[in-house]
Amino acid sequence: MFQKSAADVMMEMLIEWGVDHIYGMPGDSINTLIESLRKVKDKIDFIQVRHEETGALAAAAYAKLTGKLGVCMGIAGPGAIHLLNGLYDAKLDGAPVLAIAGQVETDLMGTDFFQEVDLPSVFKDVAVYSQTIMSAEQLPAVLNQAIRTAYDKKGPAVLIIPDDVPKFEVERNALKTTSFVSKSTVIAHEDDLRAASEILNEAKKPVILAGKGARGAKDTLLTFAEILKAPIILTLPGKGVIPDEHPYNLGQLGLIGTKPATLAVEEADTLIMIGTSFPFVGFLPDGLKTIQIDKDPTQIGKRYPVDVGMAGDAGETLTRLLPMLKPASDPQFLQTCQQHLQEWRIKLQEKAQTEAVPIKPQFVINELQKVTKDDAVLSVDVGNVTVWMARYFNMTNQQFIISSWLATLGCGLPGAIAGKIAYPDKQVIAVCGDGGFQMMMNDFVTAVKYNLPMVVVILNNHKIAMIKFEQEVMGNAEFGTNLHNPDYAKYAEICGGIGYRVEKPEELPPALSKAVQETKPCIIDVVVDADEAPLPAKITFSQAMGYARHMMKEFFQEGTIHKPPL
Repeated sequence: MFQKSAADVMMEMLIEWGVDHIYGMPGDSINTLIESLRKVKDKIDFIQVRHEETGALAAAAYAKLTGKLGVCMGIAGPGAIHLLNGLYDAKLDGAPVLAIAGQVETDLMGTDFFQEVDLPSVFKDVAVYSQTIMSAEQLPAVLNQAIRTAYDKKGPAVLIIPDDVPKFEVERNALKTTSFVSKSTVIAHEDDLRAASEILNEAKKPVILAGKGARGAKDTLLTFAEILKAPIILTLPGKGVIPDEHPYNLGQLGLIGTKPATLAVEEADTLIMIGTSFPFVGFLPDGLKTIQIDKDPTQIGKRYPVDVGMAGDAGETLTRLLPMLKPASDPQFLQTCQQHLQEWRIKLQEKAQTEAVPIKPQFVINELQKVTKDDAVLSVDVGNVTVWMARYFNMTNQQFIISSWLATLGCGLPGAIAGKIAYPDKQVIAVCGDGGFQMMMNDFVTAVKYNLPMVVVILNNHKIAMIKFEQEVMGNAEFGTNLHNPDYAKYAEICGGIGYRVEKPEELPPALSKAVQETKPCIIDVVVDADEAPLPAKITFSQAMGYARHMMKEFFQEGTIHKPPL
Protein backbone atom coordinates (compact mmCIF):
# COMPACT_ATOMS: atom_id res chain seq x y z
CA MET A 1 0.00 0.00 0.00
CA PHE A 2 1.22 3.49 -0.87
CA GLN A 3 2.77 5.40 2.02
CA LYS A 4 3.26 9.15 2.30
CA SER A 5 6.68 10.66 1.71
CA ALA A 6 8.57 12.17 4.60
CA ALA A 7 8.18 15.61 2.99
CA ASP A 8 4.39 15.23 2.80
CA VAL A 9 4.21 14.02 6.39
CA MET A 10 6.32 16.98 7.47
CA MET A 11 3.93 19.49 5.88
CA GLU A 12 0.91 17.80 7.47
CA MET A 13 2.58 18.00 10.87
CA LEU A 14 3.46 21.68 10.43
CA ILE A 15 -0.20 22.35 9.69
CA GLU A 16 -1.11 20.49 12.92
CA TRP A 17 1.24 22.82 14.77
CA GLY A 18 -0.57 25.84 13.33
CA VAL A 19 2.11 26.92 10.86
CA ASP A 20 0.48 28.93 8.08
CA HIS A 21 3.50 30.41 6.28
CA ILE A 22 7.19 29.72 5.72
CA TYR A 23 9.92 32.15 4.61
CA GLY A 24 12.57 30.84 2.24
CA MET A 25 14.08 30.51 -1.20
CA PRO A 26 13.83 27.33 -3.33
CA GLY A 27 16.96 25.41 -4.22
CA ASP A 28 18.20 21.99 -5.22
CA SER A 29 18.67 20.47 -1.76
CA ILE A 30 15.15 21.43 -0.60
CA ASN A 31 13.24 20.98 -3.87
CA THR A 32 11.40 17.89 -2.58
CA LEU A 33 10.25 19.86 0.45
CA ILE A 34 9.19 22.71 -1.81
CA GLU A 35 7.09 20.31 -3.91
CA SER A 36 5.29 19.06 -0.81
CA LEU A 37 4.83 22.67 0.29
CA ARG A 38 3.24 23.40 -3.11
CA LYS A 39 0.69 20.65 -2.47
CA VAL A 40 -0.53 22.40 0.71
CA LYS A 41 -0.29 25.98 -0.59
CA ASP A 42 -3.92 26.57 0.39
CA LYS A 43 -2.92 26.00 4.04
CA ILE A 44 0.72 27.12 4.21
CA ASP A 45 1.88 30.17 2.27
CA PHE A 46 5.42 30.07 0.95
CA ILE A 47 6.91 33.56 1.20
CA GLN A 48 9.78 33.64 -1.28
CA VAL A 49 12.38 36.07 0.08
CA ARG A 50 15.31 37.43 -1.90
CA HIS A 51 17.80 36.63 0.84
CA GLU A 52 17.58 33.91 3.47
CA GLU A 53 18.69 36.36 6.18
CA THR A 54 15.48 38.31 5.55
CA GLY A 55 13.54 35.08 5.96
CA ALA A 56 15.15 34.26 9.29
CA LEU A 57 14.76 37.82 10.59
CA ALA A 58 11.11 37.82 9.49
CA ALA A 59 10.51 34.45 11.19
CA ALA A 60 12.05 35.83 14.39
CA ALA A 61 9.96 39.01 14.17
CA TYR A 62 6.77 36.99 13.58
CA ALA A 63 7.52 34.94 16.70
CA LYS A 64 8.20 38.08 18.76
CA LEU A 65 4.95 39.67 17.63
CA THR A 66 2.65 36.68 18.01
CA GLY A 67 4.35 34.17 20.31
CA LYS A 68 3.77 31.62 17.55
CA LEU A 69 6.43 29.58 15.79
CA GLY A 70 8.26 31.38 12.99
CA VAL A 71 9.52 29.09 10.22
CA CYS A 72 12.26 29.65 7.64
CA MET A 73 14.09 27.50 5.10
CA GLY A 74 17.44 27.51 3.31
CA ILE A 75 19.36 25.21 1.02
CA ALA A 76 22.55 23.37 1.96
CA GLY A 77 25.68 25.50 2.23
CA PRO A 78 25.08 29.18 1.48
CA GLY A 79 21.34 29.23 2.13
CA ALA A 80 21.71 27.64 5.55
CA ILE A 81 24.60 29.95 6.43
CA HIS A 82 22.53 32.99 5.45
CA LEU A 83 19.94 32.01 8.08
CA LEU A 84 22.39 32.46 10.94
CA ASN A 85 21.99 36.16 11.66
CA GLY A 86 18.22 35.94 11.97
CA LEU A 87 18.50 32.81 14.09
CA TYR A 88 20.87 34.54 16.48
CA ASP A 89 18.37 37.38 16.71
CA ALA A 90 15.71 34.82 17.66
CA LYS A 91 17.98 33.17 20.21
CA LEU A 92 19.03 36.36 21.96
CA ASP A 93 15.51 37.84 22.01
CA GLY A 94 13.84 34.58 23.06
CA ALA A 95 11.70 33.92 19.97
CA PRO A 96 10.56 30.38 18.98
CA VAL A 97 11.73 29.66 15.43
CA LEU A 98 12.08 26.52 13.34
CA ALA A 99 14.81 26.58 10.70
CA ILE A 100 14.75 23.90 8.01
CA ALA A 101 18.15 23.54 6.39
CA GLY A 102 18.86 21.40 3.35
CA GLN A 103 21.89 19.14 3.13
CA VAL A 104 23.56 17.00 0.47
CA GLU A 105 22.26 13.44 0.08
CA THR A 106 23.14 11.00 2.85
CA ASP A 107 25.49 8.89 0.71
CA LEU A 108 27.43 12.05 -0.24
CA MET A 109 27.84 13.41 3.28
CA GLY A 110 31.47 13.50 4.34
CA THR A 111 32.81 13.53 0.77
CA ASP A 112 33.28 17.31 0.48
CA PHE A 113 30.53 17.35 -2.13
CA PHE A 114 29.24 20.49 -3.85
CA GLN A 115 27.74 22.88 -1.24
CA GLU A 116 28.43 20.44 1.60
CA VAL A 117 29.07 22.28 4.86
CA ASP A 118 29.38 20.90 8.38
CA LEU A 119 25.95 22.25 9.34
CA PRO A 120 25.79 20.66 12.81
CA SER A 121 28.89 22.71 13.68
CA VAL A 122 27.48 25.81 11.99
CA PHE A 123 24.30 25.71 14.08
CA LYS A 124 25.83 24.35 17.30
CA ASP A 125 25.94 27.63 19.16
CA VAL A 126 22.75 29.25 17.88
CA ALA A 127 20.28 26.37 18.16
CA VAL A 128 18.35 25.39 21.26
CA TYR A 129 17.81 22.09 19.44
CA SER A 130 19.59 20.77 16.32
CA GLN A 131 19.32 17.41 14.62
CA THR A 132 20.23 15.91 11.28
CA ILE A 133 17.44 13.71 9.91
CA MET A 134 18.89 10.41 8.69
CA SER A 135 15.70 8.48 7.86
CA ALA A 136 12.08 9.10 6.92
CA GLU A 137 10.89 7.26 10.03
CA GLN A 138 12.97 9.52 12.26
CA LEU A 139 11.51 12.77 10.91
CA PRO A 140 8.04 12.90 12.57
CA ALA A 141 9.28 12.40 16.13
CA VAL A 142 12.25 14.72 15.69
CA LEU A 143 10.10 17.44 14.12
CA ASN A 144 7.78 17.36 17.13
CA GLN A 145 10.73 17.45 19.50
CA ALA A 146 12.29 20.39 17.64
CA ILE A 147 9.12 22.49 17.77
CA ARG A 148 8.43 21.64 21.41
CA THR A 149 11.97 22.69 22.31
CA ALA A 150 11.72 25.93 20.31
CA TYR A 151 8.59 26.85 22.25
CA ASP A 152 9.90 25.74 25.64
CA LYS A 153 13.40 27.21 25.34
CA LYS A 154 12.19 30.20 23.31
CA GLY A 155 14.80 30.04 20.61
CA PRO A 156 15.66 28.54 17.23
CA ALA A 157 15.40 24.81 16.59
CA VAL A 158 17.17 23.53 13.48
CA LEU A 159 16.39 20.49 11.36
CA ILE A 160 19.11 19.55 8.88
CA ILE A 161 17.53 17.39 6.17
CA PRO A 162 19.65 15.60 3.54
CA ASP A 163 18.22 15.91 0.05
CA ASP A 164 17.21 12.25 -0.36
CA VAL A 165 15.40 11.77 2.99
CA PRO A 166 12.22 13.76 2.14
CA LYS A 167 11.62 11.49 -0.88
CA PHE A 168 11.48 8.31 1.17
CA GLU A 169 8.16 6.89 2.34
CA VAL A 170 7.39 6.89 6.03
CA GLU A 171 6.66 3.33 7.14
CA ARG A 172 3.60 2.66 9.29
CA ASN A 173 5.77 1.62 12.23
CA ALA A 174 7.40 5.06 12.44
CA LEU A 175 7.54 6.47 15.95
CA LYS A 176 4.44 8.53 16.67
CA THR A 177 4.55 11.45 19.11
CA THR A 178 2.35 14.40 20.00
CA SER A 179 2.12 17.66 18.05
CA PHE A 180 1.59 20.07 20.92
CA VAL A 181 3.54 21.58 23.79
CA SER A 182 2.40 21.75 27.39
CA LYS A 183 2.70 25.12 29.13
CA SER A 184 3.59 25.82 32.73
CA THR A 185 3.79 28.83 35.01
CA VAL A 186 6.80 29.35 37.24
CA ILE A 187 5.72 30.38 40.75
CA ALA A 188 8.00 32.26 43.13
CA HIS A 189 8.82 30.72 46.52
CA GLU A 190 6.89 32.05 49.52
CA ASP A 191 10.08 32.84 51.46
CA ASP A 192 11.36 35.00 48.58
CA LEU A 193 8.06 36.87 48.39
CA ARG A 194 8.21 37.58 52.12
CA ALA A 195 11.83 38.76 51.94
CA ALA A 196 11.00 41.05 49.02
CA SER A 197 8.01 42.54 50.82
CA GLU A 198 10.17 43.39 53.85
CA ILE A 199 12.55 45.41 51.66
CA LEU A 200 9.72 47.09 49.77
CA ASN A 201 7.87 48.11 52.91
CA GLU A 202 11.01 49.91 54.12
CA ALA A 203 11.79 51.58 50.79
CA LYS A 204 11.61 55.38 50.63
CA LYS A 205 12.66 55.89 47.02
CA PRO A 206 11.81 52.76 45.03
CA VAL A 207 12.21 52.60 41.24
CA ILE A 208 10.87 49.88 38.95
CA LEU A 209 12.86 48.74 35.90
CA ALA A 210 10.52 46.62 33.76
CA GLY A 211 11.32 44.67 30.61
CA LYS A 212 9.51 42.60 28.04
CA GLY A 213 8.86 39.94 30.66
CA ALA A 214 6.28 42.31 32.13
CA ARG A 215 4.17 42.29 28.96
CA GLY A 216 0.67 41.11 29.73
CA ALA A 217 0.93 42.31 33.32
CA LYS A 218 0.18 45.99 32.69
CA ASP A 219 -2.63 46.42 35.22
CA THR A 220 -0.86 44.49 37.97
CA LEU A 221 2.38 46.37 37.33
CA LEU A 222 0.61 49.72 37.61
CA THR A 223 -1.16 48.69 40.82
CA PHE A 224 2.21 47.61 42.25
CA ALA A 225 3.75 50.97 41.27
CA GLU A 226 0.84 52.95 42.74
CA ILE A 227 1.08 51.18 46.10
CA LEU A 228 4.82 51.85 46.32
CA LYS A 229 4.60 55.32 44.73
CA ALA A 230 7.39 54.06 42.48
CA PRO A 231 8.14 55.46 39.01
CA ILE A 232 8.60 52.94 36.20
CA ILE A 233 11.51 52.82 33.78
CA LEU A 234 11.17 50.53 30.74
CA THR A 235 13.93 48.73 28.90
CA LEU A 236 13.93 49.13 25.12
CA PRO A 237 12.38 45.65 24.54
CA GLY A 238 9.83 46.59 27.19
CA LYS A 239 8.78 49.81 25.46
CA GLY A 240 4.99 49.76 25.32
CA VAL A 241 4.47 47.60 28.42
CA ILE A 242 2.68 50.66 29.78
CA PRO A 243 1.82 53.74 27.68
CA ASP A 244 4.70 56.20 27.33
CA GLU A 245 2.55 59.09 28.51
CA HIS A 246 1.43 57.36 31.70
CA PRO A 247 2.43 59.60 34.65
CA TYR A 248 4.48 56.80 36.22
CA ASN A 249 6.52 56.14 33.04
CA LEU A 250 9.94 57.82 33.00
CA GLY A 251 11.02 56.33 29.67
CA GLN A 252 14.15 54.27 29.01
CA LEU A 253 17.50 54.06 30.78
CA GLY A 254 20.97 54.24 29.27
CA LEU A 255 22.37 55.82 26.12
CA ILE A 256 18.93 55.75 24.48
CA GLY A 257 17.19 56.83 27.65
CA THR A 258 15.79 59.93 29.32
CA LYS A 259 17.31 62.26 31.88
CA PRO A 260 14.43 61.71 34.37
CA ALA A 261 15.11 57.96 34.31
CA THR A 262 18.82 58.54 34.95
CA LEU A 263 18.12 60.95 37.81
CA ALA A 264 15.58 58.59 39.37
CA VAL A 265 17.99 55.66 39.48
CA GLU A 266 20.74 57.87 40.91
CA GLU A 267 18.44 58.99 43.75
CA ALA A 268 16.73 55.63 44.40
CA ASP A 269 17.31 53.50 47.46
CA THR A 270 15.54 50.41 46.07
CA LEU A 271 15.47 48.94 42.55
CA ILE A 272 12.87 46.39 41.45
CA MET A 273 13.80 44.65 38.19
CA ILE A 274 10.79 42.95 36.62
CA GLY A 275 11.11 40.71 33.57
CA THR A 276 14.48 42.04 32.48
CA SER A 277 18.10 40.97 32.57
CA PHE A 278 19.27 44.55 31.97
CA PRO A 279 22.77 44.38 30.46
CA PHE A 280 23.92 48.01 30.78
CA VAL A 281 24.74 47.82 34.46
CA GLY A 282 27.02 50.85 34.20
CA PHE A 283 23.82 52.91 34.43
CA LEU A 284 22.82 51.22 37.71
CA PRO A 285 24.55 52.78 40.75
CA ASP A 286 26.04 50.81 43.60
CA GLY A 287 24.46 50.59 47.03
CA LEU A 288 20.83 50.00 46.05
CA LYS A 289 18.66 47.37 47.64
CA THR A 290 17.75 45.29 44.60
CA ILE A 291 14.91 42.85 43.94
CA GLN A 292 14.62 40.90 40.70
CA ILE A 293 11.65 38.99 39.26
CA ASP A 294 12.30 36.66 36.34
CA LYS A 295 10.70 33.39 35.31
CA ASP A 296 14.17 32.08 34.43
CA PRO A 297 16.08 31.56 37.70
CA THR A 298 19.42 31.67 35.88
CA GLN A 299 18.84 35.33 34.99
CA ILE A 300 18.45 36.45 38.60
CA GLY A 301 21.64 38.15 39.75
CA LYS A 302 23.32 37.30 36.45
CA ARG A 303 24.44 40.83 35.61
CA TYR A 304 23.82 42.90 38.74
CA PRO A 305 23.89 41.85 42.41
CA VAL A 306 20.47 41.41 43.98
CA ASP A 307 19.29 41.13 47.57
CA VAL A 308 16.19 39.06 46.79
CA GLY A 309 15.30 37.09 43.69
CA MET A 310 11.85 35.77 42.85
CA ALA A 311 11.77 33.11 40.14
CA GLY A 312 8.31 33.41 38.65
CA ASP A 313 6.03 34.87 36.02
CA ALA A 314 5.92 38.66 36.41
CA GLY A 315 2.15 39.03 36.62
CA GLU A 316 1.65 36.04 38.91
CA THR A 317 4.50 37.10 41.21
CA LEU A 318 3.28 40.69 41.52
CA THR A 319 -0.25 39.48 42.22
CA ARG A 320 0.97 37.34 45.12
CA LEU A 321 3.22 40.14 46.38
CA LEU A 322 0.57 42.89 46.46
CA PRO A 323 -1.26 41.76 49.66
CA MET A 324 2.06 41.82 51.53
CA LEU A 325 2.76 45.48 50.78
CA LYS A 326 2.04 48.58 52.87
CA PRO A 327 0.93 51.59 50.79
CA ALA A 328 3.64 54.25 50.70
CA SER A 329 2.65 57.35 52.63
CA ASP A 330 5.08 59.88 51.15
CA PRO A 331 4.75 60.58 47.40
CA GLN A 332 7.56 63.17 47.37
CA PHE A 333 10.08 61.04 45.45
CA LEU A 334 7.52 60.11 42.79
CA GLN A 335 6.40 63.72 42.46
CA THR A 336 9.99 64.91 42.02
CA CYS A 337 10.53 62.31 39.28
CA GLN A 338 7.32 63.41 37.58
CA GLN A 339 8.43 67.05 37.71
CA HIS A 340 11.72 66.10 36.07
CA LEU A 341 9.74 64.22 33.43
CA GLN A 342 7.50 67.18 32.70
CA GLU A 343 10.52 69.45 32.22
CA TRP A 344 12.20 66.85 30.00
CA ARG A 345 9.11 66.49 27.80
CA ILE A 346 8.96 70.23 27.25
CA LYS A 347 12.54 70.15 25.98
CA LEU A 348 11.78 67.15 23.76
CA GLN A 349 8.80 68.92 22.22
CA GLU A 350 10.94 71.95 21.42
CA LYS A 351 13.31 69.69 19.47
CA ALA A 352 10.53 67.68 17.86
CA GLN A 353 8.75 70.76 16.53
CA THR A 354 11.84 72.43 15.07
CA GLU A 355 11.20 72.90 11.35
CA ALA A 356 14.82 73.20 10.29
CA VAL A 357 16.60 72.29 7.05
CA PRO A 358 18.12 69.72 6.95
CA ILE A 359 15.16 68.11 8.71
CA LYS A 360 15.76 67.08 12.31
CA PRO A 361 15.11 63.36 12.87
CA GLN A 362 13.09 64.23 15.97
CA PHE A 363 10.70 66.20 13.77
CA VAL A 364 10.16 63.10 11.62
CA ILE A 365 9.18 61.00 14.63
CA ASN A 366 6.86 63.71 15.93
CA GLU A 367 5.04 63.88 12.60
CA LEU A 368 4.95 60.08 12.30
CA GLN A 369 3.21 59.92 15.68
CA LYS A 370 0.32 61.97 14.27
CA VAL A 371 -0.55 59.42 11.55
CA THR A 372 0.17 56.20 13.47
CA LYS A 373 -2.88 54.26 14.61
CA ASP A 374 -3.29 53.09 18.19
CA ASP A 375 -2.96 49.41 17.25
CA ALA A 376 -0.19 49.76 14.65
CA VAL A 377 2.85 47.48 14.38
CA LEU A 378 6.14 49.38 14.52
CA SER A 379 9.28 47.62 13.31
CA VAL A 380 12.30 49.71 14.26
CA ASP A 381 15.78 49.23 12.86
CA VAL A 382 19.04 49.61 14.76
CA GLY A 383 21.13 52.79 15.01
CA ASN A 384 20.34 56.42 15.69
CA VAL A 385 16.79 55.66 14.61
CA THR A 386 16.47 53.52 17.74
CA VAL A 387 17.27 56.51 19.93
CA TRP A 388 14.83 58.81 18.15
CA MET A 389 12.00 56.29 18.37
CA ALA A 390 12.72 55.39 21.99
CA ARG A 391 12.68 59.01 23.11
CA TYR A 392 10.23 60.72 20.81
CA PHE A 393 7.58 58.17 19.86
CA ASN A 394 4.97 57.83 22.58
CA MET A 395 3.63 54.30 22.59
CA THR A 396 -0.03 53.73 23.46
CA ASN A 397 -1.20 50.27 22.41
CA GLN A 398 1.08 49.74 19.43
CA GLN A 399 3.36 46.72 19.09
CA PHE A 400 7.06 47.55 18.97
CA ILE A 401 9.68 45.12 17.66
CA ILE A 402 13.41 45.51 17.28
CA SER A 403 16.55 43.40 17.35
CA SER A 404 17.25 44.24 20.97
CA TRP A 405 20.07 41.93 22.14
CA LEU A 406 21.82 41.18 18.85
CA ALA A 407 21.08 44.73 17.62
CA THR A 408 21.54 43.73 14.01
CA LEU A 409 21.22 46.35 11.31
CA GLY A 410 18.62 45.44 8.71
CA CYS A 411 15.89 44.13 11.01
CA GLY A 412 13.37 46.88 10.21
CA LEU A 413 12.08 45.76 6.80
CA PRO A 414 11.90 42.00 7.60
CA GLY A 415 10.04 42.87 10.80
CA ALA A 416 7.50 44.90 8.83
CA ILE A 417 7.00 42.04 6.35
CA ALA A 418 6.33 39.68 9.25
CA GLY A 419 4.08 42.23 10.91
CA LYS A 420 1.87 42.59 7.85
CA ILE A 421 1.63 38.82 7.42
CA ALA A 422 0.75 38.39 11.10
CA TYR A 423 -1.76 41.25 11.14
CA PRO A 424 -2.93 41.99 7.58
CA ASP A 425 -5.59 44.44 8.75
CA LYS A 426 -3.29 46.54 10.92
CA GLN A 427 -1.19 49.52 9.98
CA VAL A 428 2.44 48.42 9.74
CA ILE A 429 5.32 50.89 9.73
CA ALA A 430 9.05 50.25 9.51
CA VAL A 431 11.32 53.02 10.75
CA CYS A 432 14.85 52.61 9.41
CA GLY A 433 18.10 54.44 9.03
CA ASP A 434 19.64 54.47 5.58
CA GLY A 435 22.40 52.08 6.65
CA GLY A 436 19.98 49.55 8.11
CA PHE A 437 17.56 49.71 5.20
CA GLN A 438 20.30 49.16 2.63
CA MET A 439 21.25 45.86 4.21
CA MET A 440 17.89 44.22 3.41
CA MET A 441 16.45 46.64 0.83
CA ASN A 442 16.34 43.93 -1.86
CA ASP A 443 13.37 42.41 -0.05
CA PHE A 444 11.22 45.49 -0.52
CA VAL A 445 10.24 43.69 -3.74
CA THR A 446 9.01 40.82 -1.54
CA ALA A 447 6.55 43.20 0.11
CA VAL A 448 5.45 44.32 -3.36
CA LYS A 449 5.20 40.77 -4.71
CA TYR A 450 2.94 39.60 -1.90
CA ASN A 451 0.91 42.82 -1.81
CA LEU A 452 1.84 43.78 1.74
CA PRO A 453 0.91 47.45 2.07
CA MET A 454 3.23 49.01 4.63
CA VAL A 455 5.11 52.24 5.13
CA VAL A 456 8.90 52.31 5.36
CA VAL A 457 10.19 55.59 6.76
CA ILE A 458 13.91 56.04 6.03
CA LEU A 459 15.93 58.61 7.97
CA ASN A 460 18.44 59.36 5.22
CA ASN A 461 21.56 61.17 6.41
CA HIS A 462 24.12 59.45 4.14
CA LYS A 463 25.88 58.21 7.26
CA ILE A 464 26.28 55.27 9.56
CA ALA A 465 25.42 57.97 12.04
CA MET A 466 25.58 56.14 15.36
CA ILE A 467 29.08 54.90 14.60
CA LYS A 468 30.04 58.43 13.59
CA PHE A 469 28.92 59.62 17.03
CA GLU A 470 30.73 56.76 18.78
CA GLN A 471 33.95 57.67 16.98
CA GLU A 472 33.56 61.29 18.05
CA VAL A 473 32.97 60.60 21.75
CA MET A 474 36.03 58.30 21.71
CA GLY A 475 38.03 61.30 20.54
CA ASN A 476 38.60 59.86 17.08
CA ALA A 477 38.18 61.55 13.73
CA GLU A 478 35.18 60.31 11.76
CA PHE A 479 36.21 57.60 9.29
CA GLY A 480 34.42 55.04 7.12
CA THR A 481 30.90 56.17 7.96
CA ASN A 482 29.85 57.97 4.79
CA LEU A 483 27.22 56.23 2.65
CA HIS A 484 26.48 56.59 -1.05
CA ASN A 485 22.70 56.35 -1.22
CA PRO A 486 20.26 56.04 -4.09
CA ASP A 487 16.99 57.94 -4.24
CA TYR A 488 14.91 55.52 -2.15
CA ALA A 489 11.62 56.97 -3.42
CA LYS A 490 12.60 56.14 -6.99
CA TYR A 491 13.78 52.73 -5.84
CA ALA A 492 10.33 52.08 -4.37
CA GLU A 493 8.73 52.95 -7.71
CA ILE A 494 11.15 50.76 -9.67
CA CYS A 495 10.20 47.84 -7.39
CA GLY A 496 6.50 48.43 -8.08
CA GLY A 497 5.75 50.29 -4.86
CA ILE A 498 5.19 53.96 -4.10
CA GLY A 499 7.84 56.46 -3.10
CA TYR A 500 7.95 59.93 -1.58
CA ARG A 501 11.10 62.03 -1.34
CA VAL A 502 11.07 64.59 1.47
CA GLU A 503 13.74 67.30 1.77
CA LYS A 504 11.81 70.11 3.47
CA PRO A 505 9.79 70.01 6.71
CA GLU A 506 6.56 71.15 5.04
CA GLU A 507 6.75 68.19 2.63
CA LEU A 508 6.66 65.60 5.39
CA PRO A 509 3.08 65.80 6.80
CA PRO A 510 1.35 65.39 3.40
CA ALA A 511 3.74 62.57 2.43
CA LEU A 512 2.97 60.68 5.65
CA SER A 513 -0.78 61.26 5.30
CA LYS A 514 -0.76 59.88 1.76
CA ALA A 515 1.56 56.98 2.54
CA VAL A 516 -0.60 55.50 5.30
CA GLN A 517 -3.56 55.48 2.89
CA GLU A 518 -1.74 53.67 0.08
CA THR A 519 -2.64 50.12 -0.86
CA LYS A 520 0.91 49.26 -1.94
CA PRO A 521 4.19 49.13 -0.03
CA CYS A 522 5.51 52.65 0.29
CA ILE A 523 8.85 54.27 1.09
CA ILE A 524 9.20 57.78 2.51
CA ASP A 525 12.80 58.89 1.95
CA VAL A 526 13.43 61.73 4.42
CA VAL A 527 16.70 63.62 4.15
CA VAL A 528 17.71 64.38 7.74
CA ASP A 529 20.51 66.22 9.49
CA ALA A 530 23.61 64.03 9.71
CA ASP A 531 25.08 66.18 12.50
CA GLU A 532 22.16 65.71 14.89
CA ALA A 533 23.88 63.58 17.52
CA PRO A 534 21.90 61.09 19.65
CA LEU A 535 23.28 62.59 22.83
CA PRO A 536 22.88 60.51 25.99
CA ALA A 537 20.49 61.88 28.59
CA LYS A 538 23.42 62.71 30.83
CA ILE A 539 26.82 63.41 29.28
CA THR A 540 29.77 62.04 31.22
CA PHE A 541 33.07 63.87 31.63
CA SER A 542 34.87 61.22 29.54
CA GLN A 543 32.37 61.67 26.70
CA ALA A 544 32.83 65.44 26.74
CA MET A 545 36.64 65.10 26.76
CA GLY A 546 36.51 62.54 23.96
CA TYR A 547 34.39 64.85 21.83
CA ALA A 548 36.83 67.70 22.49
CA ARG A 549 39.72 65.50 21.27
CA HIS A 550 37.68 64.65 18.17
CA MET A 551 37.13 68.35 17.43
CA MET A 552 40.86 69.03 17.65
CA LYS A 553 41.62 66.18 15.24
CA GLU A 554 39.02 67.49 12.82
CA PHE A 555 40.53 70.96 13.06
CA PHE A 556 44.10 69.90 12.41
CA GLN A 557 43.22 67.45 9.62
CA GLU A 558 40.69 69.59 7.79
CA GLY A 559 41.77 73.08 8.84
CA THR A 560 38.27 73.99 9.97
CA ILE A 561 35.54 72.86 12.33
CA HIS A 562 32.15 72.35 10.70
CA LYS A 563 30.00 71.76 13.74
CA PRO A 564 29.74 73.26 17.20
CA PRO A 565 31.10 71.35 20.20
CA LEU A 566 28.79 69.85 22.80
